[in-house]
Amino acid sequence: MMQKIYPDAAAALDGLLFDGMHICAGGFGLCGIPERLIDAIRDAGTKELTIASNNAGIDGEGLGKLLRTRQVKKMISSYVGENKEFERQFLAKELEVEFCPQGTLAERCRAGGAGIPGFYTKTGVGTVVAEGKEVKQFANHDGVMEDYILERGIFADLCIIKGWKADTSGNLVFRKTARNFNQPMATAGKICVAEVEEIVEVGALDPDCIHLPGIYVKRLIDGSPYDKQIEFETTRERETA
Repeated sequence: MMQKIYPDAAAALDGLLFDGMHICAGGFGLCGIPERLIDAIRDAGTKELTIASNNAGIDGEGLGKLLRTRQVKKMISSYVGENKEFERQFLAKELEVEFCPQGTLAERCRAGGAGIPGFYTKTGVGTVVAEGKEVKQFANHDGVMEDYILERGIFADLCIIKGWKADTSGNLVFRKTARNFNQPMATAGKICVAEVEEIVEVGALDPDCIHLPGIYVKRLIDGSPYDKQIEFETTRERETA
């Protein structure tokens, strides 16, 4: 069996990084983001990156670290509202941005991983999302012809994801919201590198609970311990007795 476990993120990414590469990054907000791998890419200084990710982190956290060091040329994202540096670079025309509806982005990555070069969707018809894209009519369930736009599948040079647990073969389990985007991103590239909170022996995970088969994971690290990052910490005053 091929050895998949590496001692740290830098070792797991050794030989994979190059300027101008395309990366798919999992995570949802600051939940389930591949923190250790992002740090290793920052430290490697790899630049001119095109990154497909639901969002770009926040200032100084997640992919926001790579924006701050100006290593990103283009972002393909659905939500960028919490990152002021992202906003600044976009408005200053220092960063190319391809906005994509959230469900469409997930499907573009899933399609890329399944070898599907493109698909038609109704999402975005009649909006700026449809500009420059092929429009085709299909009959709906009532037989009425409706417009659909062609969206391209995404297939990257590298996928970086974060899971909860993995076994030594790379079979992987996500936890709750951290499953968002990590699963489709994992298949949408030439090689997938994963970081997890715990690595267990083969057989320790319930086969019925595996979210990502190990065949997709080529390199794996234990990135623990992690500090839980919160985008907006909201509290209320304790009620008096």
